[in-house]
Amino acid sequence: MNNIAIEADPLSPVILIAANGSLRRVGVEIEFLGPHAWTAAHALANDLGGTCEAEDPHAFRVSGTPLGDLLIETDLRHVHPDRHPELGLRLGRRAAAWLGTAASPFVPRELITAPIPIARLSEMDAIVASLRAAGARGRGAVLWDSLGLHFNIDPPRLDAATVTAFLKAFLLVGDRLRQEIARTSLRRAFVLPPDYPQAYKRRVLDPDYWPDLTQLTTDYLAANPTRKRALDLLPLLTHFDEERVRSALPHEKIGSRPVFHYRLPQAQLSDPTWSIMPDWERWLSVERLAMNLGQLAAGGKAALSQHLP
Repeated sequence: MNNIAIEADPLSPVILIAANGSLRRVGVEIEFLGPHAWTAAHALANDLGGTCEAEDPHAFRVSGTPLGDLLIETDLRHVHPDRHPELGLRLGRRAAAWLGTAASPFVPRELITAPIPIARLSEMDAIVASLRAAGARGRGAVLWDSLGLHFNIDPPRLDAATVTAFLKAFLLVGDRLRQEIARTSLRRAFVLPPDYPQAYKRRVLDPDYWPDLTQLTTDYLAANPTRKRALDLLPLLTHFDEERVRSALPHEKIGSRPVFHYRLPQAQLSDPTWSIMPDWERWLSVERLAMNLGQLAAGGKAALSQHLP
């Protein structure tokens, strides 16, 4: 891995510029309860500037904001049949609209941003404040799942060594991140994404494990045939080899994107002091460790010597 650029800002990753010369960016997803998608989208348009357009009765795009386009939608594929032709059971538009209304007390709404320059991530606090003022709420969990704060992060390089280094780093610090995120609530801890299988963690943390993309994909799909992982590599692996991933997981909801899909954090819009930035800082601990191959090797040896279960 070549260190293209070093940045001293503590809220920036070690490598700020990707191998192709572009600034690395990150997309943000925030799940919440409360207002209808229409209400939330129009609040953002009024507060931030921009125009609001309906994509369907439960999905609205806000164009022209200072942070680019924003999408607010009900987080249930079946209420957006025109955008999800892969569904085995596709509802008609009227039935989908009815389902979205009926499910709204239980199914979160989701804000999805366009990719944002990392240096501007703190501006997301204005979006959070606008949603909160519109009635958005949540304390990290619903009955069956997390209320997620997800980051879709540009890798510094699109190669097997970079992906493997980030995966190793995440496995080494993942337990600490889980404890920090859910430290005040057993309920929130219960709905965090399931951990990776222990045998897979042992395999990846072996200091000699540096596979090519084919082997990395084979190992990951065999051990993790689900997007429900704290660091979900399926979008990135689908970008590398879409046919292979979709044939292995034909029913899994996967968007092909060249990003690390970090989905461990939880959104807490009911907390008036909540910001996305502490969770971004936690991710940066993964970035810094991934850039230090000596620490990765030492950490892997230590984990294996301690008889990782």
